[in-house]
Amino acid sequence: MPVLRRIFLVGPMGAGKTTIGKYLAQQLKLQFFDTDTEIEARTGADIPWIFDVEGEEGFRDREQQVVEEMTQMDSVVLATGGGVVLRPENRRALAARGYVIYLYATVDEQVRRTRRDRRRPLLQQGDPEQVLRDLMAARDPLYREIADHIIETDGCSPRTVAQRLVQELQSHP
Repeated sequence: MPVLRRIFLVGPMGAGKTTIGKYLAQQLKLQFFDTDTEIEARTGADIPWIFDVEGEEGFRDREQQVVEEMTQMDSVVLATGGGVVLRPENRRALAARGYVIYLYATVDEQVRRTRRDRRRPLLQQGDPEQVLRDLMAARDPLYREIADHIIETDGCSPRTVAQRLVQELQSHP
């Protein structure tokens, strides 16, 4: 039963990339990494602080460096931040080096899942629902551009999504 050794999860905030990624890695006996967690570990600061001090551009520079390194690791499930696809360099690295899974969640579901989360800098200004709609309009085509597989996460538990992905990956040539 062939299983891919580099699996990259992309999608919007609240799609379940981190939670599903952990289950997926566990079931496939791969290591799990999250680009945001790695950035925080390397800087000793949380994402909102990095956004406050360095702005989104500074954060994206750090993210690009982490993606460049981590997409070359073997036997990994890598969850990425929602905006990782904004840089062409990141899209190229993800698409060329592994199997990209787009975890799709509707904007309504994203709103529901993120409404109490204060660690998402882009949602702290203005109307969070409108922000999520605008982000989805801009990013959805980019997620789809690099996705090898798209799975909808609305109304499914993270464990169920991970189990479906394991079945898909095990049948992948």
